[in-house]
Amino acid sequence: MRSLSNIKISLLQKRTNPFLNYLHRPLQMASTISPVSLISSTTSSSTFPLKFNFPAKSPSTVNFRANPLTAANAAASGKDRVLGRRGLVFTLTTTLPLLLPFSECIEAFAAKAVESDISEYELVKEEIRKVVTKGKAAGVLRLVFHDAGTFQVDENSGGMNGSVIYELDRPENKGLKSPFKILEKAKSEVDTVQPVSWADMISVAGAEAVSICGGPTIQVSLGRLDSKEPDPEGKLPAESLDAFALRQSFQTKGFSTQELVALSGAHTIGNKGFGSPTVFDNTYFKILLEKPSSGSMIGLPSDRALAKDGECLRWITKYAEDQDVFFEDFKKAYVKLVNSGARWKSL
Repeated sequence: MRSLSNIKISLLQKRTNPFLNYLHRPLQMASTISPVSLISSTTSSSTFPLKFNFPAKSPSTVNFRANPLTAANAAASGKDRVLGRRGLVFTLTTTLPLLLPFSECIEAFAAKAVESDISEYELVKEEIRKVVTKGKAAGVLRLVFHDAGTFQVDENSGGMNGSVIYELDRPENKGLKSPFKILEKAKSEVDTVQPVSWADMISVAGAEAVSICGGPTIQVSLGRLDSKEPDPEGKLPAESLDAFALRQSFQTKGFSTQELVALSGAHTIGNKGFGSPTVFDNTYFKILLEKPSSGSMIGLPSDRALAKDGECLRWITKYAEDQDVFFEDFKKAYVKLVNSGARWKSL
């Protein structure tokens, strides 16, 4: 793996090179274009958005948005139509030498763009791991849920947008100032090299918190935009909800019962009484199968309510029996969570 200093140098070079920065995202798409596709009779504007006109011997020009045979024949009439095929051959032989170097150039820039993306992600991860310990992981993971958990499908509002930094004084967010300050330190270091949004920072931090505690490795995409204002209040599920209300609440956010149960497994770390507070495993589900009483200090009322619902209990049992299945389902649900409601940088 490349050293952090090399990653920083690479990102600084990208940041100070406007040309590379401008080409950074579009070239990831362009790298998939081959010269053959550019001259194919089925080429469309979605494959090659540029419109080139090359000089031809006939009065017409060859338009790359059109079928080459049609373009060549359209210029001819009567006896001249016999030249259509020759015109196409001429076009191919004269333009291919130009297109091949162009394609190679695009591929080279695209490789740089992909490398830059990887380097930026590694930089964010490294700075997060400097400040997030096992003891602080639960708070950092909770920050993710409280930022993304405001998402509403029907309103297309809330979600993973960094707005939680404006909402820290709300009663439901009590205790989140500490993990916020932890990540603020890491973010300031990353920003000196490559500015990163709060939404991206929190998304990656939650994934790393899980990994640090022995959970699955989760990679998330970068490129989320931050909100400039807080999300509406009252969008997070209350801790006192029963299973039916929880399922309804998560449904409004686009999550199934299975995803609800998988994401609830995040409570396996922290001080909620589900085994070791610093180990991410499937102990949460094993303890729920024991059906702790309502007067128990184990978990939240909403945790205990899950085991009383038949559909939820089916998934609790599955995850209690197979940790690998839980890890895999949690990874998928987590990525979906941190993408919920996200606004992305334009390509």
